This record gives sequence, structure tokens and C-alpha cells, in this order.
Amino acid sequence: MGKIYTALGLMSGTSVDGVDASIIKSDGNREYSPLIDRYFEYGDKMRQRIINLRAKISVPNHLIEHESEIKDIEREITLFHANAVKEILNNTKIDLDLLGFHGQTIFHDSKKRITKQLGDGKLLSQLIKKKVVYDFRQNDLKNGGQGAPLTPIFHNLIANKYLKKELDKSYSVNIINIGGISNLTKTVKWDKIDKKKEFIKACDIAPGNCLIDEWVRKNSKKRYDANGTLASVGNTDRLILNQALENFNIGPPYTDSLDIKDFDISFVKGLSLEDGASTLTDFTSLQISKALNYFKDPTKKSIFLVCGGGRKNKYLMDSILSSVNEIHGLNKTNFVPVEDYGIDGDFVESQAFAYLAIRSLLSLPISFPDTTGCKKSISGGIIIKNC
Repeated sequence: MGKIYTALGLMSGTSVDGVDASIIKSDGNREYSPLIDRYFEYGDKMRQRIINLRAKISVPNHLIEHESEIKDIEREITLFHANAVKEILNNTKIDLDLLGFHGQTIFHDSKKRITKQLGDGKLLSQLIKKKVVYDFRQNDLKNGGQGAPLTPIFHNLIANKYLKKELDKSYSVNIINIGGISNLTKTVKWDKIDKKKEFIKACDIAPGNCLIDEWVRKNSKKRYDANGTLASVGNTDRLILNQALENFNIGPPYTDSLDIKDFDISFVKGLSLEDGASTLTDFTSLQISKALNYFKDPTKKSIFLVCGGGRKNKYLMDSILSSVNEIHGLNKTNFVPVEDYGIDGDFVESQAFAYLAIRSLLSLPISFPDTTGCKKSISGGIIIKNC
């Protein structure tokens, strides 16, 4: 076992609701223990500014056209993160070695190898006087990868920590993150990686909360469909749903990194708030279900653990479960929220970026050919040491 580092990970997802912050201890390899998890909510004004800016950027040239506004909001976001870090450190006696700063994604085009996460790592390091690792995706893109998903190596870590018994029994353990976009990681035992018998595999598989959230924001004063309540009282328009499923043919083989701008909600235009929510939720659940069918190992018992905000949408979870029951007989014992195994599903990604920061500091790989499509396993992230 190598040196144990104390790292703080900062993550803000496509829902633009706020910042998840987590402190972990890890050697950047197989040792890991969570210490603190906190959530800091964006104010309404800041949230709307980010959403409005993101909506303006649909092609790479827009990053240049809106450069001034991007820099302005990037500074505001960085200050918000800095204040969150200071609040945590002021209320604890934890001595941090470094931070992993994901930033706020406003544009991601895997085909053109261009991505933009708002967040000034240099400024954050100056403000908090700690090492900061940020801009995690660029090195992957430069080496033929798609820049995402980056969390699979951490998914594999928590699977080996919390589901060791299942992995020892040769269960197929998969972790699904239903955030704005849904991604899936097929985890493996460490010794199989050591012996080069198996490797972690991961990919984006479907929309997650992005379509539902956008519909609710545009048609009500709510930010999202809490618990799937709107969808549960609405009626899915089957004709519209079937046409949408034909038009948006996502995988297999699931080789493309997805962005929320790869989808739109125009196909439910004209429906009521509730019917639109129901139709979009069923569209999302069927896309996810199709991926579960594709990734289920027919030779083993499959477990699918769900993290991310989507696991709190009861209608979405029930709809996925209903669909996968029809497809291959999954049930509530092997399609479950990660909490069923003692993992806090709200902070998997923020913990992941703390872990990735340590690996970056140690020049260990964070991207792999079977996760992002990069040419070889590589490290990533820019390390700032203004402390």
C-alpha cells in the first residue's frame, strides 16, 4: 500500500443544481474510505445564467463568440466552489493534500474532440492555497478518447470494496449512473485486471434526467419532476413515443459519448405538462432498458446498481424495472439503488473526482481504451500547485 492522500472532489452535473463536495482518503489505487460529503446549492440567478449560457453554445465556434460571458460566469462558478471548500475546511480539522475540480460542463462534442467545463483551476488554487487538479478530459481527447466517461475506475473501486462477496461469486456487477446522461460500468475483480483476463468496460448508454428536467423547467416553475410525480399522473402518448424511439437509435454497440444536446424535447411539443413528462420518462427508461439487455451477462447473475439523481425518480425506476422484467427477468433484488449496498448515491461522482485527482497526481491512468476509447491507458488532468 502506498501513501494515503486526503482529497476533496468537486462535481457539478448537467442538472445545474449545485456542487457536490466529498473528502476521501485513498492511495489512488485500491485503498479508499469516504470522510465527508456536502452539497451546496446554486442560487436561482446563477443557475439560470449557466443554463442560458449553455443553451447558446451548440457548436465549437460559439465558445469563441461568447468568450467574454464564459469567462465571467467561469469566475463566478470558481468563486462559488472556493467558498464551498472554505466552508468545509473551516468546519473540520481535515488537512487536505489536494482537490479534484470537475467544473460545470457547458459543451461536449466527442466527435470533434472538443469539451468545455467552466472552472478556473489556477484561481481556485490561489484562493484556497491547495493543489488543484482540473481539466480532466483534455488529455483523453488528445489521445483519441471521447473525454467521457471518466468515473469507471472509481466505480470499479467501490464495487470491489462494497460488493467483494458478489464479485468473488463471479456475479456480473454493473454500476449505472443516471445523471443528465446515463452511463454504465461493467466492473471486474482487481486480480482479473492484474492477470489481464478482464478489463473495466464503460460507456454512455442513454439520456438520463436531461430531457425530463428540460421539459419540466420550460413548462412549469419546477426544476425537475420530483419522485416522478408529474409522470405518474400523466399518460404516455404511445404513437409519439414509438416514433421517437425510431428516430433516436442509441446503440448497441454504444461506442459514442453522449451529450444532452444530442437530444431534444421537440417530439412532445403540444402535450400537457404531465403527459409530456410521462412520455419523456418512458422514452428514457426504454433506452436505458435496451442497454441493460445488451450488457447483461447471460452466463452470470447480473447486478445493476444505480447512482445519480435518476434513482430518486420512482416512476423512472419502476418503468425501467418493468421493461427489463419483460426483457430478461431482472427484479428488485438485482436492479437496485447503490444505497442497498451502503453507498451514498448522491456523492459517487464527487468522490470519484477526489480519487481521480490522486491518480492524476501519481500519473496513474484515469482513461482506458474500453472506457473512453483512448488509444492506450493514460492519466489526465492539469495539476496546479499554487500553495
